[in-house]
Amino acid sequence: MNAIDRRLLIKLAALGTGALAVPGAAQIVAARGFTHGVASGEPSANSVLLWTRFVSSSGEARLTAEIAETLDFARVVAGSSVTASAMRDHTAKIVVDGLAPGRWYYFRFVAPDGSVSCTGRTRTLPEGDADQFRLGVFSCSNIGFGWFNAYADAARRGDIDLAVHLGDYIYEYPQGSYPDRPLPGREMLPLHATVALADYRLRYASYRSDAALQQLHQQMPMIAMWDDHEFANDAWSGGAENHNPDSEGDWMARRRAALQAWQEWMPVSDARWRSYQIGTLATIALPDTRIIGRDQPHDYQRLISGLSGGELGAALTRFRDGDWQDTARSMLGAEQEAWIEGLIAGSARAGTRWQIVAQQVIMGRLNAPRELSSWIPADAPEIVRRRAGAAAMVASVGLPLNLDAWDGYPAARARLLGAAQAAGANLVVLTGDSHNGWGFDLDNGGRAAGVEFATPGVTSPGIESYFPVPPATVAAALRSANPALNWVDTSRRGYLAVTLTPDQASSEWRMWDSVRSPETAMATTANRHVLRGRNQLAG
Repeated sequence: MNAIDRRLLIKLAALGTGALAVPGAAQIVAARGFTHGVASGEPSANSVLLWTRFVSSSGEARLTAEIAETLDFARVVAGSSVTASAMRDHTAKIVVDGLAPGRWYYFRFVAPDGSVSCTGRTRTLPEGDADQFRLGVFSCSNIGFGWFNAYADAARRGDIDLAVHLGDYIYEYPQGSYPDRPLPGREMLPLHATVALADYRLRYASYRSDAALQQLHQQMPMIAMWDDHEFANDAWSGGAENHNPDSEGDWMARRRAALQAWQEWMPVSDARWRSYQIGTLATIALPDTRIIGRDQPHDYQRLISGLSGGELGAALTRFRDGDWQDTARSMLGAEQEAWIEGLIAGSARAGTRWQIVAQQVIMGRLNAPRELSSWIPADAPEIVRRRAGAAAMVASVGLPLNLDAWDGYPAARARLLGAAQAAGANLVVLTGDSHNGWGFDLDNGGRAAGVEFATPGVTSPGIESYFPVPPATVAAALRSANPALNWVDTSRRGYLAVTLTPDQASSEWRMWDSVRSPETAMATTANRHVLRGRNQLAG
């Protein structure tokens, strides 16, 4: 028995026999060979990164990666060898180059004992002019809340060129916390919160055991960036709302552990931020908005704690006119800001049709409707009633709803949007995090700066879970309170299918009424698009 298996068995023993009742627990611990399928990512015009996991009795195995143009692998056109080692949780990644641009390929791994992984499908990015390219955009896949129907739908469509995962690929909470009762069959390991490296590894192993997620990775390449829950809730560069140093130790140690597990289990490079060129059609920037350069978010509860009446309003007004607008505050950090502004400018200058920023948190301005507090029933938990009251109060003085989004960093947002305007960019922002679907017009200084397509969560519940009023009422109130909000759905889970052509970028929100059972019929779709040169959404 190798080292990682001993650690996992010790962990299960410490958790008690109940842990072995978690579906798949024994298989996760005892599995040998290719345990979690295959994946690919980081495509360029001539290369792609391949990923798999292989557990051998010796703890180390030399694998051969093969790429072919046909399913029978009659002619292997590229490949190399890579080691799956216990030191990296038996995962293996390799970049294979020398490929042709804009082409689909099949790939697989072969083990020393002759066993062969399942066959994956991947593609390179186009070079030069491209007529169309389609992205599948995902975020917020808490396994305890439901089934990954969005992943399954995207995997079987066959027309998505590239998956884009914008974070919250896993969640760090202990079982029984969020959600308080996981859906049967959707439990995960470890049962406690993920803090140490072994915890994060085991959580990824649980998530990646899901068949729909394996199918998604098997059918298309993915580019991905973490959000907060790959670390801890509301993470920033120096800590997180859901990290307690007294009981969970040093934040930087936890951050390093989470980052290592991410790099082991995801088909990603070790680069801190990355970009991708889709021929002359689009440049995609994939920045980090969480742990690299983000200053600590402001918190309304801290600002108004112990205050009431006129004191409360005065404190919020001082904050609105002062600290909230602090130009020194950053979401990205100075180095990353310079990188993304230069990338946008260079892309526009080169004549690339679309400048895409695929990032984690809502960029559009979002104010709470003034009627929000009236939606909360009298018997709601105190914390819900308190937060609703605070949301109504901040709206009354002209402050936004969520300081953990770009609304908490308005000067940093103005710098980014101003750079896009100065470059003459056709800016499309793709966003995750909020669990709901949004379509925003982005403006800066009263002028159009771009558009935002924000994806619903794959499973994580949205605004509808807080308010016992019809979702249509919530959506109408949000649109009324936010003129730049073109479209919103607060009641369904799903993903985005974004289609890029030289003259139009369009988003199709694909959504389910429920994710409490697998493969349920899709409930609805919605569509918005932007024409090149307009930087405003149309229906």
